[in-house]
Amino acid sequence: MADTRNMVLGLLALPNGSHSAAWLLPGALDGASVNIDYYRRLAQTAERGKLDFFFIADRPSVRVDRMEVWSRAPTYTNILEPLTLLSAVAGVTSHIGLGATTSTSFFEPYNVARQYGSLDHISGGRAAWNVVTSASNDSARNFGLDKLPPHEERYARAREFVEVVLSLWDTWEDDAFVYDHEAGLSYLPEKFHPTHHHGTYFKVDGGLNISRTPQGHPVIIQAGASETGKELAAETAEVVFGPSASMKAAQDFYADLKGRLARFGRDRDSLKIVSGISIVLGATEEEARAKLASWHDYVHPDLARVWIGEDLEADLTDLPLDAPVPEDRIPTNARMHKAYADEIIAMVREGLTLREICRRYNRSRAVLCGTPLQIADMMEEWVSAQACDGFMLSPLTLPGCLDEFIDGVIPELQRRGLFRTEYEGRTLRDLLGLKRPANRHVAELVDA
Repeated sequence: MADTRNMVLGLLALPNGSHSAAWLLPGALDGASVNIDYYRRLAQTAERGKLDFFFIADRPSVRVDRMEVWSRAPTYTNILEPLTLLSAVAGVTSHIGLGATTSTSFFEPYNVARQYGSLDHISGGRAAWNVVTSASNDSARNFGLDKLPPHEERYARAREFVEVVLSLWDTWEDDAFVYDHEAGLSYLPEKFHPTHHHGTYFKVDGGLNISRTPQGHPVIIQAGASETGKELAAETAEVVFGPSASMKAAQDFYADLKGRLARFGRDRDSLKIVSGISIVLGATEEEARAKLASWHDYVHPDLARVWIGEDLEADLTDLPLDAPVPEDRIPTNARMHKAYADEIIAMVREGLTLREICRRYNRSRAVLCGTPLQIADMMEEWVSAQACDGFMLSPLTLPGCLDEFIDGVIPELQRRGLFRTEYEGRTLRDLLGLKRPANRHVAELVDA
């Protein structure tokens, strides 16, 4: 049995919600995706519920292959750059962590180290970087590539990228900046440690021009269900987005990933695994399910069919909606979004029609319908059974589902002693129970 007292809860803040038709539902705010006051209100609501972190996912491109279809689900179109957004959110919040996605496939380590280091200073130690390798050729073309490199190459680059960023975050010792007016010294040169990295993908000779951050370095987040992804997570990640299609799958992933940590000299508590869930609340479970069904009615079938085909890496647009998907149309080597593909394949093998799959599929995030008591029961069960350390909340509609969760489920979790009633400490590491990393150069001197 796991300790449920420190359940981790984060919020994935997609503009109108994670449901593909959220922007069409009554009460949805047009232009929410570029409305900073809207994001500030979401973050403040999450902070009112004492959540651990507020998270912005990103895709640095516009889908151009089937624009007439994707215009029906503008989730990653007309969106703010994440770090700019979070810097604005930092000023109206004081405790909640602030995380964002930045790809290792398109950016340079120095830029990422500087940007997230700046966010950690601006927020007083609340920044987190979600390390991704990207899975979109549209994005690749925006950065001078014809297509994405192979999966293994992307992860090799990511591992080296993180290595360089971590080195840059240790450029300065914690006490390097002394501002000694009498001696006329703002910093001590001997406490500066430049990075000299000559690797396969990057060459960096220099130091970060910002002091070490309040957290030592921002929290590292990662998602990745492939073997390569899990190895990178075991080596470098501190929060991992895990599967949620079933408790058994989540338990297997949890045991596998936690079991790898010792090989990298890490203990099990140095990494938190959170399962993505979407919650629909009602006075009864039936009422919640009816609410969800009414939202599904807004989804255009052309959109759902293309969306599923993209994650399955197979073109399903020629298939009839009201017949099962033939097994010979299922690829055996889907790698872009392996966890998503596995969920779709399971539904195909269950014999569901394409229309039924379209209605059920929600990008590998479990949709839970019920009362606040039922949802709290499930969350307690999953954490107790070592399926996860907590949850990444992906509200299907915003702000509606978030308000209902904060006002309905959080008090029940608190009543059971499963979740905090007040914030502990001021940094995201304090909230997650993660140690502040020592500067590698100081640790080397101590070891010597």
